[in-house]
Amino acid sequence: MQRITRVVIVGGGTAGWMVAAALSKVLTREYSITLIESEEIGTVGVGEGTIPMIKLYNNALELDEADFVRRTKGTFKLGIHFVDWARRGASYFHGFGKIGQDLGLVPFHQYWLKMHQAGKAGPLDDYSINTAAAREFKFMRAVSDRPNSPLADIAYAYHFDAFLYARYLREYAEARGVRRIEGKVVDVALRGEDGFVEAVVLEGGRRIEGQLFVDCSGFRGLLIEQALKTGYVDWTHWLPCDRAVAVPCASGDGPLTPYTRSTAREAGWQWRIPLQHRIGNGYVFSSRHLSEDQATATLLAHLDGEPLAEPRVLRFVTGKRRKTWNRNVVAVGLASGFMEPLESTSIHLIQSAIARLTAFFPHAGFDQADIDEFNAHADFEVDRIRDFLILHYHATERDDTPFWNECRTMSVPESLQRRMELFRSNGRVFREANELFAEPSWVQVMHGQGVHPRGYHALVDLYSEEKIAEYLDNVRGVIANCVRAMPRHEAFIARHCAAAALAAA
Repeated sequence: MQRITRVVIVGGGTAGWMVAAALSKVLTREYSITLIESEEIGTVGVGEGTIPMIKLYNNALELDEADFVRRTKGTFKLGIHFVDWARRGASYFHGFGKIGQDLGLVPFHQYWLKMHQAGKAGPLDDYSINTAAAREFKFMRAVSDRPNSPLADIAYAYHFDAFLYARYLREYAEARGVRRIEGKVVDVALRGEDGFVEAVVLEGGRRIEGQLFVDCSGFRGLLIEQALKTGYVDWTHWLPCDRAVAVPCASGDGPLTPYTRSTAREAGWQWRIPLQHRIGNGYVFSSRHLSEDQATATLLAHLDGEPLAEPRVLRFVTGKRRKTWNRNVVAVGLASGFMEPLESTSIHLIQSAIARLTAFFPHAGFDQADIDEFNAHADFEVDRIRDFLILHYHATERDDTPFWNECRTMSVPESLQRRMELFRSNGRVFREANELFAEPSWVQVMHGQGVHPRGYHALVDLYSEEKIAEYLDNVRGVIANCVRAMPRHEAFIARHCAAAALAAA
């Protein structure tokens, strides 16, 4: 039961500094935490959208929210607006948080389904405080003193500059004893008896030894793949996009949207992420259906303002490592695999890997039972996220391009097919164990993508149509009144957390 005291993190960026900051908070200074990164290599740095769980990470570090948003030039996010996914001209919101108020033992959306099928209900967006506020460009934090009000149900995440977030966490980690070493890893030394990583060797010959290694080296997977040959599961046949071109642009004259926008294009989709000082943009696409030059031209033609940098192309293979933890190496971030940023899960997967690592933090003996359980949980989480992403591509009426025809007609995992059929029957959704996306997320995306149930929960008929209509109208009206009382997104930021340059202006 010898204690591990030397942790080495290979790679910086968002993943590396999130790991370093968290471990510096959890572990005492008796532990040595070293992070190795090279300014020459750089990082991907386009993971600017998050989901509400990021607040758990920030709270665990005891970060001040206003300071964090100010320092990262961030904005607030109530959900994602999907445009042209189900068909051209159609759009819907996937909002965070709950939909409506449940009645009895039956979820709210079941009562809405009955009335919607009869043509007697408003759009689903009307019954969620998040989506109703997002449409009006409103934002405020949830209030704790009104437990029966929709204002208590506001769930939110953030948009932020990923480079600034990494810098912010670096300051935090270094103040708590994390040692940063500038350098490139050129070799990995393995122990002869068991193949564990013993040390990494830097350009110039410097050797950095450790007991536990965290691989945050990005797509290259210097330790988990190049050294340990762990293997990779390729999901390109289900998630065909393998390129992204990204560019920031000036903000333009429009409102500061409290949501990410995802617009389906000819061979993929375009993201739009508003920050305080600029807008982040990218086109995720399939290189089998579109060239990099064509994707770049399409992206540049659909910006709010002038480009602020040269577009850069990222190449990736959607999938996962066969093992996230192999021997004494734990892969975090892009080193562990890649799930495209359609539902802003990249930073969450870093966060959940950190939480899992602290839960299974090893002794120097590295019990295999712990490692196997860690990997089982990691596989379950990423497999369910995979299914949720595939749903967006597959559940569509679009047949206007070869890309969308392939997506619409492809075979999908049995686990996703079962979920879709269950929803098509009577609108039922059941969350499996602690999977990331809960029932409201599946309901909004299923309905938004055109997966419409034939029926609804049988117990809904315990209430008359008049009673249900009154119930829906009340929920809708209360939410509308709450949204009217909320401030505009830009006004909230100006009052509470404007970045220094913007506040001075």
